[in-house]
Amino acid sequence: MARYVIRRLLMALPALFGLIILTFVLSRVIPGDPAATLAGDAATPAMIAEIRAQYGLDRPIIEQAFIHVRQVLTGDFGKSIFSGRPVAEEVIQRLPATLELTFAALFIAVLLGVPLGLLAAINHNGPIDHLVRLLSVGGLALASFWLAIMLQLLFAMELDLLPLRGRVDVALGLPPRVTGFVLLDSLIAGRMDLFVNGIQHLILPAITLSLPGLATIARFTRSGVLEVLQKDFVLYAKAVGYGRFRLATIYVLRNAVTLVVTQIGLLFGALISGAVAVEAIFDWPGLGTYSVQAIISADYKALLAVTLVVGFVYAAVNVLVDVAQAVIDPRVAEDVA
Repeated sequence: MARYVIRRLLMALPALFGLIILTFVLSRVIPGDPAATLAGDAATPAMIAEIRAQYGLDRPIIEQAFIHVRQVLTGDFGKSIFSGRPVAEEVIQRLPATLELTFAALFIAVLLGVPLGLLAAINHNGPIDHLVRLLSVGGLALASFWLAIMLQLLFAMELDLLPLRGRVDVALGLPPRVTGFVLLDSLIAGRMDLFVNGIQHLILPAITLSLPGLATIARFTRSGVLEVLQKDFVLYAKAVGYGRFRLATIYVLRNAVTLVVTQIGLLFGALISGAVAVEAIFDWPGLGTYSVQAIISADYKALLAVTLVVGFVYAAVNVLVDVAQAVIDPRVAEDVA
C-alpha cells in the first residue's frame, strides 16, 4: 500500500508542473493589459510603463517564466494588482470557505446519490428506477444559477426559513479563526449558536452545488450495482436465500462502490468550478467571488493563484480518492504495483 501511495504522489507531480506552465502561458495570451487596467483610463504611456516595470511585465518572457515557477514553488504569488495585498494571504483566507461549501455539497451528493442509485438498481425498470433516472437527467440539465435564485425566492424570501446570503449573520460575527472552516471553528470556540447559524447559511448553496453531483453519483451507483448483480457470487447468494436488502447493502454495494469513489474525485473539481456562480449568487466569501473580482479587474496574479491552488487541491483529493479505492478494493493497489 505504501508503494502505491508513493507512486500516486509521484504521478501527480508532472501534472502539477504542467499546470504551473500552462497557467503562465494562458496569462500571457489572454487579451488586455493588466498594467493599463490598473493605471486607469486617464493614464499616460509613462505611467503604464512604470506599472509594467513594477510588476515585472517588461522583462523577457523566459525570465518571467522562471520567476513565475520560482514564486509558485515558494508560495509567493506576488501582490494583487487590484487590492495591493499579497495574493497568497487573500487565497488562504478565502480557500476554507470554498472547501467548506464543496465538502458540504459532496456530502449531500454522496448521502443521497448512493441510496437513490441502489434503489434504482434493485428495482430495475420499475417505477422507482424510472423516477431516479428522470431526476438524474433533470439534475444535470438544471442550470445552477437558476436553481440558486429559485431556492432563494422560495426558502429565503417567500417562506423566510433560511438566510438569503452570506456565511453567517453579521450580528454574530465569525468565530476565532483556527481552521478557517466556520463550522469547525464554531465548535472549537463552543459557539453552538454560531454553528447552527452557519449550517443554516450553508444549506441553500450546498444543495444548489450538490445537484449535478448527486445526479452523477446516483447514475454511476445504479450502473455499478446492476453490473455486480449479474456476478456469479450474487446469483449463488440469492440461491442460498439471502434477503434482497442484506445482499444489496452488504455484498453488492461494496463491490459496486469503487466506481462511485472514482467519480467523487472527478466531481470534486467540477464542484469547485461550479462554485463560482453559486458563491456569487449567495455572496459566499470564497475563491469563486474572488475569481469574479479578479476577472473584472484583470488581476492576472490573483487568477493564476486561484487556478494553481484549485489544481493542487484537486490533485490532492484525487490521490486520497485513489487511496480510498485501494482500501476498499485491495486489488487496485496490487494491479498498479
